[in-house]
Amino acid sequence: MKLEELIKNKKLKFTPARQMLLEIFSKASQPLAYEDIKSQITMDKATFYRNVTTFEASGILNGFESNDKKRYYEMTDKQHAHFICSECHNVECLDEELQFTLKDYKVDNIIVYGVCKKCCA
Repeated sequence: MKLEELIKNKKLKFTPARQMLLEIFSKASQPLAYEDIKSQITMDKATFYRNVTTFEASGILNGFESNDKKRYYEMTDKQHAHFICSECHNVECLDEELQFTLKDYKVDNIIVYGVCKKCCA
């Protein structure tokens, strides 16, 4: 589905800023924080957060906060488990299938905290 269609299907206004953000997130191989993409965008920080909050509310983006107090985002169609290093705060996407069920709950995101390979060495 084209990004313009995705935005309009969620009954949101299609703007160049929203298109720019979704192009960046759709091409990303890992979750991104504002600090990761601020050099690639022309909008200020408030506009960035206003748009990603709208995308989260409409189900286009999934967001989570790491232990370094940064909020990371990724497209909802790329949902999977994440590992966050307690020492270097690196966020990694896990290829392993981590699934479990909780009675009467819907699990959207699994985040595993620990020490990464680099910090263990």
